Amino acid sequence: MTQIDHETTQVEAAAFRRLLRHLLHERADVQNIDLMIHAGFCRNCLADWYREAAQARGIEMTRDEAREAVYGEPFVQWKQRHQKDATPEQLAAFEAARQRQ
Repeated sequence: MTQIDHETTQVEAAAFRRLLRHLLHERADVQNIDLMIHAGFCRNCLADWYREAAQARGIEMTRDEAREAVYGEPFVQWKQRHQKDATPEQLAAFEAARQRQ
């Protein structure tokens, strides 16, 4: 790996950690369904991508372990504290967003 590749990796990792902190501490109020509607991904997607990246490097990781890395705690606990039931409006917007893909 060249120095540039290593530095790029470090920058990308720092940006990812900042995104996680932002979602955990500054915007825990933003629901996953809203992220899916507006951005096309959510915290669970990040956890899946995290697990896939680990597995591509030979690191075994369960879905629950990946979610805990993204949520900062077991998903069940985060869900109890932060996740609300989706409103009919959110469900309709989610379906409309899926149709656009």
